[in-house]
Amino acid sequence: MKVVAIVGSLREGSLNMKLAKFVQQRYEEKFELEILRLNEIPMYNQDDENNPPHSVQDFKAKVKAADAVLWVTPEYNASIPGVLGNAIDWLSRVDKVMIGKPSFIMGASMGNLGTVKAQMHLRDILFAAGLGSPVLQGNEVYVGAAHTKFDEAGNLTDESTVKFLDTVIDNFINWMQK
Repeated sequence: MKVVAIVGSLREGSLNMKLAKFVQQRYEEKFELEILRLNEIPMYNQDDENNPPHSVQDFKAKVKAADAVLWVTPEYNASIPGVLGNAIDWLSRVDKVMIGKPSFIMGASMGNLGTVKAQMHLRDILFAAGLGSPVLQGNEVYVGAAHTKFDEAGNLTDESTVKFLDTVIDNFINWMQK
């Protein structure tokens, strides 16, 4: 199974990027995960949607070719970051590469609630007409106080979080196989 991860943070040292990389490494025997960076994706402009820049064409092609999408989002102002919304805008237009593509969502933050509000908003967005992405329900991954759960090398060291991720990943794979 091929999965792409879309991380809603551009920041070096991002906790969400650390989470995506941990998932990529820990579950490499279960699925192939390619982490897509949003650094080169320009702001969505309807004037350009029929002839998007190469970076957008490549991004959309990778999402289209994947079996599923892992969204890893921080929470900004009780919602998803603008960079993630912008990527979603590109994905939802013209060829609408997300239609019917399964998704699952994770997020990490320094706050105790993880990224609860951002994930609720993202779940709603993924059901929009231009996206129509089924989302694995009941397996939300909110990594709160994430700055205390990764070591210097970026390894997730909190045993209960790792154990929960193991369960969610297995649930996702079983859901995908149905």
